Amino acid sequence: MLLAPLLTATPFAWLAASTDGRRTTAERAEARPVALVLGAGLRRDGRPSLLLARRLDLAAQLYHRGSVDAVLVSGDNRTPDYDEPGAMRDYLLAAGVPPAKIATDPAGFRTWDSCIRAREVFGVRSAIVVTQRFHLPRAVALCRAAGIDAAGVGDPSLQARRTATVYGYLRELPAAFKAATDILVRPAPERRGPHEPGVTEAVLAPR
Repeated sequence: MLLAPLLTATPFAWLAASTDGRRTTAERAEARPVALVLGAGLRRDGRPSLLLARRLDLAAQLYHRGSVDAVLVSGDNRTPDYDEPGAMRDYLLAAGVPPAKIATDPAGFRTWDSCIRAREVFGVRSAIVVTQRFHLPRAVALCRAAGIDAAGVGDPSLQARRTATVYGYLRELPAAFKAATDILVRPAPERRGPHEPGVTEAVLAPR
């Protein structure tokens, strides 16, 4: 009777333990060249969802604090009428991040794809991964498995919203199984593509 809950919780616990010490706050984050912001959906009007907006707020804060030199936004742009990275870029521009300091990845269809493409397509070697706290252990672990020296900053603002927080943590339990499989198998991303210089150019661009 207890075996199933134990097996369900084990991958999540492993991800949490393996990233302990690599998850922090925007105020305490050690400087790295890039903030990698993972997509979290758009509203019907095409603007970032609440979850995504909070991530972008954190990324803008990291940039303005001087903790990162550039921001890579990674999201879904499979079709012309759904441009998640474009909406993320627009949000950061409105938050005062210069356009030259933002790189976009239109094929961040899931967390593993965002991480492996950041490393293999955009050449990211060190980054601060930005997401919600409940997603942070999985995101940091996957990016580290992809070859990135990754630390993570998690948005805590939804902790007060019990429904969103509980749903987020419950979703992470099955997602941890998939993440563990990705770490072991290292599948190719849905879309790989040639090397892109956008992140390097953004890091080197003057502030």
